[in-house]
Amino acid sequence: MKKTLIISAILLACSCSDFFEKTPANEFDADIFFATEDDLKLYSNGLINAAMPDATDMTLGEDVYTDLCGTLDSKEFYRGTYNAGKASNWTTSTWSFSRRVAYMLEKMPNCKGNVSEELYNHYEGVARFWRAWITVKRMKVFGNVYFIDEVISADDTEALYAPREDREYIFHRVREDLEFACEHCLASGPGINTDGRIYINKYVAMAFASRFFLYEGTYRKYHDKNPSTGKAWNNEYESASELIALAEKYSKDLIDTKAFSLVSDYRSLFVSAVFPKEEVIWGRSYSADLSVLHGTTYKYCSTTSSKQYSPTKEYVRMFLNSDGTLAESEVSVTKEFDNRDKRLSATVLAPGTMWKSAGGDNRELAPNWTWTKSGYQWIKWVQLEETPFSGDSKSYNSIPVIRYGEILLNYAEAAAESNHMTQEIWDQTIGALRNRAGVKSIYPGSAGYVADTWLRDYYTKDVMHPSELSDLLLEIRRERVTELTLEGQSRYDDLMRWHMGDLIERRYNHVGWRGIYITEQEAKDGFVWAGKKYTVGTSASNECNYKISKKGDAKTWSLSEGTYGYVVYHYPLVWNDKMYTQPIPLSAIAVNPDLGQNNGWQWN
Repeated sequence: MKKTLIISAILLACSCSDFFEKTPANEFDADIFFATEDDLKLYSNGLINAAMPDATDMTLGEDVYTDLCGTLDSKEFYRGTYNAGKASNWTTSTWSFSRRVAYMLEKMPNCKGNVSEELYNHYEGVARFWRAWITVKRMKVFGNVYFIDEVISADDTEALYAPREDREYIFHRVREDLEFACEHCLASGPGINTDGRIYINKYVAMAFASRFFLYEGTYRKYHDKNPSTGKAWNNEYESASELIALAEKYSKDLIDTKAFSLVSDYRSLFVSAVFPKEEVIWGRSYSADLSVLHGTTYKYCSTTSSKQYSPTKEYVRMFLNSDGTLAESEVSVTKEFDNRDKRLSATVLAPGTMWKSAGGDNRELAPNWTWTKSGYQWIKWVQLEETPFSGDSKSYNSIPVIRYGEILLNYAEAAAESNHMTQEIWDQTIGALRNRAGVKSIYPGSAGYVADTWLRDYYTKDVMHPSELSDLLLEIRRERVTELTLEGQSRYDDLMRWHMGDLIERRYNHVGWRGIYITEQEAKDGFVWAGKKYTVGTSASNECNYKISKKGDAKTWSLSEGTYGYVVYHYPLVWNDKMYTQPIPLSAIAVNPDLGQNNGWQWN
């Protein structure tokens, strides 16, 4: 077995001996503790508590900084001023969870003979799932990283100061872990599969195999080089097509279990106190009664305490009409939601949306232009009840982490990428999602299908790395937007693996985020929504007014046609290919020069 490593840059916070002499669970004797099923269960629960994504990760993740969401301020990473000297994300805490998992795998043989082989293999599968999980998480950020499969002693300087390992080897080891977890994790049993959808089981492992194999397979297909080195893939292990085939297999296998199904009410997945378990494969529960709360609603519905996250015209335009035809773009926001995909009004504030006011009565929720930079307003995760609106940390909606709808999308994309797509698979996947959304499903190439030239231009024109994309793949990309955007970093991951990161910079003519369309009449007279009159002009911004600037300076608004047209929030951003990885912090390289720097960041 190739010797694996633990990170040298952890030495920034403490000496080698200080760190490695710490026992991950230092309140017990590990040689005695890892002896029973209850011990394995307790330690595994600690891994869940330490690493499972929370509400902030899922509702305010990387998707709010992509091409389809405007903000008051973007991340420094996209503003052209970030560099290796500013980076600080390679420290003890970056790698401590990997050591905890390695510690479990090293110590759990103590319980052999005390638990059944089946149960032992289940918990080994749980640990190996977590090792795959954290390794992929780090790989997405840095590319070449480490695969930590043992607890390194403090005096093992060769391991402590070793170079990073190649991404293709890293993911080969991830594949081994995922396949083991899918084969050996149990689907149900005491403390394994509960109504809470918290514990790692066979279904969770299969779901992430579906996701991770698709991610890495398409990443290798659309990137001809390893972004860490700038050199061509060596193809020593799995090829791109082999990984995509694995994504297709595990997606189909999970679908074939019939353990999950689509719920009829799409919005209920994101705002319910108890999420619908028919569709949610893995999720995190919150509770008003238990005071386990989060602040998502407030972060989307605050003038002063949020970044004024805003859907863009490009996002809204992805949604089809209910008859399956393409929607118009130059239309008043008051008419734009008519006869559209139901997911649009479940995600973006539409006329007629009701909320419970502080006085307890139901009212139509009117847009607040101090909450948004585009005129559109997110409501995907927003609880339209009284309490969450009133302040931070009052939301109690439970949060899906991965759900059946994504598995259908993964299966469809993997099948299309492998040229296996059929009408039957389409109907089972994209067709099923569109039927739930009240949209007529029209198979690309069949009678009645009209190709979307705007969608094709969006992914192929004026982008750094255009690809030959079939109508099938374009429609699947549309569906991933309409179904998954704002769930963790689904859109961000899609842009990274499709080699489309520059869409973050490009947006509307490279100047900023494009929002609602103001007709000539509305520019003159304003428009009315829920009894409030909304205007654009040169006066100071307030809840019902945008201040339009003719200069086009950063952080100002303009109208695309001068006196009317699309509202454009100007905010220039930067993208180049080195940004497919983040830099290794200079402080870490100072400790271990053999870490090396990711391609393109050497001089920053």
